[in-house]
Amino acid sequence: MTSFAPDSIVLNRKLPLWYQVSQSLRASILGRSAQDPLRLPTEEQLAEHYGVSVLTMRQALKELEDEGLITRHRRRGTFIEPSAARGAPVRLLGSVDAIVAQQSGMTTRLLDHGTEPVSAELSEYFPDLTEIATYHRLRSDEKTGEPTNHARNYVRPELAALIDPEDLVRWPMTKVLRDVAGARISQITDTVEARLADPETARLLQVPLLSPILHYTGVVHGEDGRALDVARIQYRGDRFSFTVTLDAH
Repeated sequence: MTSFAPDSIVLNRKLPLWYQVSQSLRASILGRSAQDPLRLPTEEQLAEHYGVSVLTMRQALKELEDEGLITRHRRRGTFIEPSAARGAPVRLLGSVDAIVAQQSGMTTRLLDHGTEPVSAELSEYFPDLTEIATYHRLRSDEKTGEPTNHARNYVRPELAALIDPEDLVRWPMTKVLRDVAGARISQITDTVEARLADPETARLLQVPLLSPILHYTGVVHGEDGRALDVARIQYRGDRFSFTVTLDAH
């Protein structure tokens, strides 16, 4: 039986290895296509793939098993759970793959894309540009079809030229920037605040006008410090929570 092939990552030795591996594998699982096999490689094969010990790999798999994304059967192997719940609370621990995992696992519809002038508000992030590429997407729960969040991304034009809009239906923007456009990401800054749903957000997320939502702003920086992408995402307040874990080391 052919096994599912997870993405590769570059591990950050300042963060727990099991966590980085679990988040990378989680993103691969949630971003898989319907044709991908459900069986995972063995613990030993996965450990070799990620360059970690079998013990570390076992801890990463336990995290995914506890979340309900995989099931493990003695002698048969480990399998992706096709009916797994995908709307888990977001946990951030400073790795790009954690951000990718955060954004994965929902049905995504690209509402529109194009270009627009850099507004006064965006000029803080793109002071050298007069025009910016834009993408607007709506994400929904795979099982219920219920809308959960809508996202607007503002991307540097030279990177947007390398992006196929269809990639954004399958994968999160962070993954597309890194793995498709080849952007070298050095830092992602996240800001989350409470807001009230405006008319557009209330319509898209099917919530009452002025109901509470979570407004997320994520700024992706390249190695030269410039902003590559600014994401503004409106999450339904009744469906999401954010937990930030700080590494004491």
